[in-house]
Amino acid sequence: MKKILIINGHQYYDVVAKGELTEAIINRAKEFFDKNGFEVKYTHIENGYKKEEEIEKLEWADYVLFQYPVYWMSMPWLAKKYFDEVLTQGKHYASDGRSRSDASKTYGSGGLLKGKYMLSLTYNCPISEFNNKDGFFDGLSLDEANVAVHKIFQFCGLEPLETYSVHDIFKGDMDLEAELKRLDVTLEKNFK
Repeated sequence: MKKILIINGHQYYDVVAKGELTEAIINRAKEFFDKNGFEVKYTHIENGYKKEEEIEKLEWADYVLFQYPVYWMSMPWLAKKYFDEVLTQGKHYASDGRSRSDASKTYGSGGLLKGKYMLSLTYNCPISEFNNKDGFFDGLSLDEANVAVHKIFQFCGLEPLETYSVHDIFKGDMDLEAELKRLDVTLEKNFK
C-alpha cells in the first residue's frame, strides 16, 4: 500500500485567509487517495503537532503533499517553523552531503528520505505573472518562484512531482469546481 502524508500549511487570517480553499483542496485530495488505496496520514500545522510524530511521519511516507497559501512569496511562517522544528539530521538528512574525503559529493546530496513530494499552492496573483519577462516574477516559472520550498524537500532526498496551483483567488472569478477538477487531473498524473 502506498503511503502519503498530507501537510496542511494554512495559517488563518480573518477575512482574507480563513482556510476554506485549502480545506476544499485537501478534502478532494483525501478522497482521491482513499479511492486509490493509499494509506493517508494528515497534519494540520496550525492545529498543533508533536515533533516526534511528525519526524516519524516523514520517514514513513512514500509521498508528501504540501498544501499552503502563498503569503509574501513563500509559505506561512507557521509552516516554516514546522519544517525548522521537524526536519532532523540523522533522520531526514545525513549531513549537507559534502565530504572531505570525496569531492564528488555535493552540497544538498545528503538526503535520507526516499520518495516524492507535490506542492499545492493558492495565490492571489494571476498565473500570467509567471513565465512572463515583464511580470512581477521577472520571467520565473511558478516552480522557480517557489524554489526555496522545493529545496527543503530536495535537501531531504525527495523528488518533485508536478505542482498544482490556484491563482487570482480574490480578484478573479474563481470557479472552485473547475479548480478541483484540475486538481483531479494533476493527482491522476502524479499518483497513478
